[in-house]
Amino acid sequence: MSEFSKKRLENRIIEIISTLILQGQIKNPNLSTLTSITDVELSSDNSHATVYVSSVLGDASLEKSVKALQSASAFIQSRIAQNLKTRNTPVLVFKTDRSFREGERINGLISEAMKDIKDDGCED
Repeated sequence: MSEFSKKRLENRIIEIISTLILQGQIKNPNLSTLTSITDVELSSDNSHATVYVSSVLGDASLEKSVKALQSASAFIQSRIAQNLKTRNTPVLVFKTDRSFREGERINGLISEAMKDIKDDGCED
């Protein structure tokens, strides 16, 4: 499979799962609609997909959402199969993605450092 086809399939999986979450089709009270799918990595043979999950809510809510998605993985996989119409549907594994929160923390540190530099420069 070409890299372009693989990326297109990964993006389609993101779209399908995101739609299921937003439309409330995954019936689990622990799954927040503020949960988002940030990335999907397909294995080289497309038999497995690692799905990265993020949330603007706290880590506890993110962990609950990941567990809810993992418990609904068979349902999600069947919906992906219906939409993709591929020969094989990848087995889904959901993992937390804290890169957004980590990026915000780093941006805050940079802003703070830049403010300190400007404050120090004005006193000379």
